[in-house]
Amino acid sequence: MRAARPVTRPGRPVTRPGSLWRNRDFTLLWGGQALSGLGGSMAALAFPLIILSIRGSAVLAGVVGTVALATSALVGIPAGVLVDRVDRRMLMLSCDAIRLIAFAVLVSLLLTGHGSFVAVLVVAVVEALCDTPYSNASMASVRALVPADDVRTAVARNEARQYGVALAGPPLGGLLFGITRSLPFLVNAVSYVASAVALLLIRTPLQEERTPSSQSPLRDLGVGLRHVATTPALRATVMVAAPLNFALNGVIFGIVVVLRDRGVAAGLIGTVETIIGICGLLGAILAPVLMARVSALTLLRVICLLGVPLLLLVRPLAATPLAALPVGLLVLMGPALNSILFGHLAKTVPDALQGRVLSALMVATMSMTALAPIVIGTLVHHFGATGMVVGVASAMAVSVVVVLLSVGIREFGTLEEPSAV
Repeated sequence: MRAARPVTRPGRPVTRPGSLWRNRDFTLLWGGQALSGLGGSMAALAFPLIILSIRGSAVLAGVVGTVALATSALVGIPAGVLVDRVDRRMLMLSCDAIRLIAFAVLVSLLLTGHGSFVAVLVVAVVEALCDTPYSNASMASVRALVPADDVRTAVARNEARQYGVALAGPPLGGLLFGITRSLPFLVNAVSYVASAVALLLIRTPLQEERTPSSQSPLRDLGVGLRHVATTPALRATVMVAAPLNFALNGVIFGIVVVLRDRGVAAGLIGTVETIIGICGLLGAILAPVLMARVSALTLLRVICLLGVPLLLLVRPLAATPLAALPVGLLVLMGPALNSILFGHLAKTVPDALQGRVLSALMVATMSMTALAPIVIGTLVHHFGATGMVVGVASAMAVSVVVVLLSVGIREFGTLEEPSAV
């Protein structure tokens, strides 16, 4: 085990522990997010189930998902400006408090028999409004809590946390929904209390000292957009990731809707994201090995080229949760790719610019995803599982074309830092 040694940061010294698990503040941030993420994962499954229960419409279930994702996209870039201007801890605490109140109200409405499509839609929007700046602030805070040499490892562990949550949350959410429809939302509300307590216990400031910006918020926003637009590797990432994310999010939503339409129990439906979570968790565990042996460009090409045939395999499995297996194989390679990309950004982008660059990149890469639930819900409604699979495979084909023909995609290799791995 390595002995602790000092690491210099602008404005303050940081002591480097021998392991990230001995880094108290990073562990608190990681643990608080794990608990709130678990509750959020339960609620994410419960949202379409509650709409299908109340209104029996896959299209309306898709509307809730699309509006929530569109809200995240709309507030994404302004949220980045906010993250770079205000105290990140207070911003995250405020987001937890607002979400706690929103889900408490929804639970009360469901328990009293007043739950409605509008109420669920409003809470989903509030969740999206708060989750975007919270997640952005959390990602930007890694730089403040973790020494530079450990940034990629920290990003990989965050990936493992997210997929671990995806592994445990949906089946728990399905089981709790089967007990009573309000229970997943109640557990989610409690999880925000746990997240807030963890944030209050963190001693290290979540951002470096900075002077208030003299520019307008719009000019600040432009700086982040310009950084993504003028970096060839990041431009290439956007061109490939936007349709790819549409396909992956769309197929997961479509599988859930198809299984629900065929009368599969809620607990079994939850295993869809459990299968994907297992694959993602394995991918996060294997990420250090993949980062050391396979280039980011190779990983990106393999994901895209295997994408279309794997998504087409979903069709013969669509009547069972095993439809998630081909999707899981694609997800397996994602954590290593994400660790390279976001680790690179955390190490190279100045702290005062982290929020804007991260938000600009996330909004751009997720730009098409907001359309996935309503588009895929409509395809399932009119054409069943076949329409859903054709839709997501077509989107993945766009990523394949970009990977094969785009000159800018070759610049993706500039993200490599072999010595750091």
